[in-house]
Amino acid sequence: MVPLNFPEYKFRLKSSENNVRIFDSIRKKFVVLQPEEWVRQHVVNYLLEEKSYPKSLVNVEKQLVINNIKKRYDIVVFNSDGSIHILVECKAPQINIDQTTFDQIARYNLELKADYLMVTNGLDHFYCKMDFTSEKYTFLRDIPDFSR
Repeated sequence: MVPLNFPEYKFRLKSSENNVRIFDSIRKKFVVLQPEEWVRQHVVNYLLEEKSYPKSLVNVEKQLVINNIKKRYDIVVFNSDGSIHILVECKAPQINIDQTTFDQIARYNLELKADYLMVTNGLDHFYCKMDFTSEKYTFLRDIPDFSR
């Protein structure tokens, strides 16, 4: 897998059934190591190790329904009250982040109402703070660290 624009992390990998799998500490299982999964696992580690979010507040790849269509989000970080603090959209490194990617996460966020958005392909990261009152978002240098 290609090196990403994240700190270096130690991952548990194993080969089985003619493919490599990576251990997902949130889902507590090995998953097939695809380029997007490589990015997702780096983001999970970034949130846990660099930003100090508790594992209990992080969720990976769950289904949601938007306009009667089933979708899956990549990563969410919850607030302690159960509302969504951060919504993360991961793309494979070879996928350019463009307006279509932002439109996708914005559609998800109409339903989820996350305070912050992160869009990454592992090489380029974009962070936004939502302002629902004025219906806009502001780009940030990074997402905030966990605070109680």
